[in-house]
Amino acid sequence: MNKRNDRRPQAGFTLIETAIAILVLTVGLLALAATLANGLAYMSLSQYDYIAQEKAAEAMESIFTARDMGQATWGTICNVGNGANCIFLAGAQPLCDPGPDGIIGTADDNCAGAPDALLLPNNALSFNPPVRIALSNFTRTITITPSPNGMANLNEIQVTVTYTYGPFTRTFNLYSNISNFS
Repeated sequence: MNKRNDRRPQAGFTLIETAIAILVLTVGLLALAATLANGLAYMSLSQYDYIAQEKAAEAMESIFTARDMGQATWGTICNVGNGANCIFLAGAQPLCDPGPDGIIGTADDNCAGAPDALLLPNNALSFNPPVRIALSNFTRTITITPSPNGMANLNEIQVTVTYTYGPFTRTFNLYSNISNFS
């Protein structure tokens, strides 16, 4: 007599299938955690992006104000090394106080001692004593070039603010044109 095997094969997951599923889930969770960490790091950069934007605008306004107030003539609104009377320093410079002439990016800027800093309140109600955030990780480059269109009374200004925060190096550029006429 032949005995029939009425047993069905057991259904379910094997140990290998379970181990592979756990491995796939672990890799997915680690990737999600890394993405979250990068997102938080970029989010913390937003205040430094804003500072870079404002420091570039501050330099641009300083150039226009110097022209409009007569502190700088058309012949002096250029980078040192590009003309006889140029007043704006070439290359990346640390953020400093504008110095006696009040123009940002010139040779008389006050870089002695501490770099430029932000003063923030130490709590919601008081600046006494203020919290000082040094901007030593920032540099600013002011580049003044003749207009690419060849117009004699028009120059192009590019202000580049670069900063490093942790593993990130970020750059903000601001462009404008300045003419001989205010």
